[in-house]
Amino acid sequence: MKLKTNDAEPSTDINDSAVITIGEEKTTFANLSASLGEIRKLKGVIGYILRNDVSAIIDLATSEKLNEYAIFSYEISEACKKMIEVFNFGETESILVEGENVKVLCMNINENKVGVFMEKDATHAGIIKRILL
Repeated sequence: MKLKTNDAEPSTDINDSAVITIGEEKTTFANLSASLGEIRKLKGVIGYILRNDVSAIIDLATSEKLNEYAIFSYEISEACKKMIEVFNFGETESILVEGENVKVLCMNINENKVGVFMEKDATHAGIIKRILL
């Protein structure tokens, strides 16, 4: 049995190439994802959360604390946003919150929210530069 095809339809060959245009937001998310993947390998970095309205990437050394870190990152971002408004700080590049053993660096880049979790003695200044590149 032979299937009849409509000659008016263009044929698709495996060797054909397609050009996909990615919007600025998706490009920023992809670039941040790549940068954070490299940052994740640094000594003292526990992991990161990258999220926007439609996507999220979570890479943490310990998966049993995934929910805690995700909620913590979200709450820090929301609390800091409120403080920035109340105290009229204007634009902020980053927010660093230090605990007894862990610190988290939070940044908003376009519509993307980044949370990088580190051991307390890890250096965060270089991480900020790497994220902003």
